[in-house]
Amino acid sequence: MFPTHRPRRLRRTPLLRDMVRETLLHPEDLIYPMFVQETSKKPEPINAMPGQMRHTIDSLLSACEQTAESGVKSIILFGIPEKKDEAGTGAYADDGIVQRAVRAIKEKQIPLCVITDVCMCEYTSHGHCGEIKDGDVANDPSLKLLCKTALSQVKAGADVVAPSDMMDGRVGAIRKALDDEGFQDTAIMAYSAKYASAFYGPFREAAGSAPQFGDRQSYQMDPANVREALKEVQADIDEGADMVMVKPALSYLDVIRAVKQSTNVPVAAYNVSGEYAMVEFAAKAGALDRERIIREILTSIRRAGADLILTYHAVEAAGWLSKR
Repeated sequence: MFPTHRPRRLRRTPLLRDMVRETLLHPEDLIYPMFVQETSKKPEPINAMPGQMRHTIDSLLSACEQTAESGVKSIILFGIPEKKDEAGTGAYADDGIVQRAVRAIKEKQIPLCVITDVCMCEYTSHGHCGEIKDGDVANDPSLKLLCKTALSQVKAGADVVAPSDMMDGRVGAIRKALDDEGFQDTAIMAYSAKYASAFYGPFREAAGSAPQFGDRQSYQMDPANVREALKEVQADIDEGADMVMVKPALSYLDVIRAVKQSTNVPVAAYNVSGEYAMVEFAAKAGALDRERIIREILTSIRRAGADLILTYHAVEAAGWLSKR
């Protein structure tokens, strides 16, 4: 009881605060999402995500070198094809934009773990994450397209594939497809608890992936549900997921904590485009201290239980962390 116990003693100086800090964040905990496109011959800024770019392969390579130099060790790639069609053929083409980008990174021997997003929405003319039948996304036929996409990315050199479509059974199907082709050592990071969130708006501008009809609530999760997330996570682990992900992160810290407590595999959380944009536009308006709020957000995600954080602030944050 007071005055014997004075918690402020351990807050008195920066050195004391550093010594007893419970949650630590390191550059290697961060994964940098990057966009590569074949719709323009020069890199283009993303208006809804200030500071982020739709890269050409050449500008992507330069950005990857800077990313590695910052101390960030992993990236995740999203592709923007020149042409789209009903079947999303650009997702699994041998000369698709992501496949060519992965080969270029590996040929240049940039020391990064390259994760590839496995989904169809950026490549389909209708903007949904699979094959359409009778006006809805058909689950089982879509698995074949996802397997083809994952396999083509791994053949190009991807270190990890990350299915983000939320089709039932896709992790097991991809695991089997990879194993059958001799890629049993390639890891799967599953978007296991991906919610139907309004926070994805800026990403859809960046990737040109907004659905042309309806929405994604029939396959992405209801934001009101937590128990369902645990069910999804366990199903993905049972099917062979090596890592699981919660998306978005900031409004779903309770889900991150619940997933962390229920499993023993690495847990990732995606600090998504809308969360990024809110910080950037609020900081531009002078409403908050930008560096402090970014540090606080990333620390909160880590504190909730995330082992890995996908964040568009990764490179900048790594620079701050390395100076700590």
